Amino acid sequence: MTYQQKTKETENSVVEFIESVESSKKREDAYKLVDVFTEATGYEAKMWGPSIIGFGSYHYKYESGHEGDAPLVGFSPRKAKISLYFAPGETKREELLKDFGKHTTGKGCVYINKVSDIDISVLKALIKQSVQFLQETYPNA
Repeated sequence: MTYQQKTKETENSVVEFIESVESSKKREDAYKLVDVFTEATGYEAKMWGPSIIGFGSYHYKYESGHEGDAPLVGFSPRKAKISLYFAPGETKREELLKDFGKHTTGKGCVYINKVSDIDISVLKALIKQSVQFLQETYPNA
């Protein structure tokens, strides 16, 4: 049985997705984040699965043989918080997060309530570091 990756790049409209977000504040923040991520990566926003806005992509292959494609970085304006997706295993992140502002962290995610809680210059540094890390780890990105 081959593993079917759930989160794939789709042709869905990023704008339509953002417009479907209930909270007007979250919609506003999502548009701000699209600008910040686009500027920091040089990639345009694409939908990955039903709810992740991703930038760039890379192909990974684990020792287990599991492989797939994922966005280099991305975010999702979820109901409770906004999830920011950076490279899993990226080690310098903790250092940058000290000056990031109000957030919580998960395995590959950083969660924020709103963009005004965080330092945008630190966000750009986190994005660039994550992209660089993935492009070095997976050179065919």
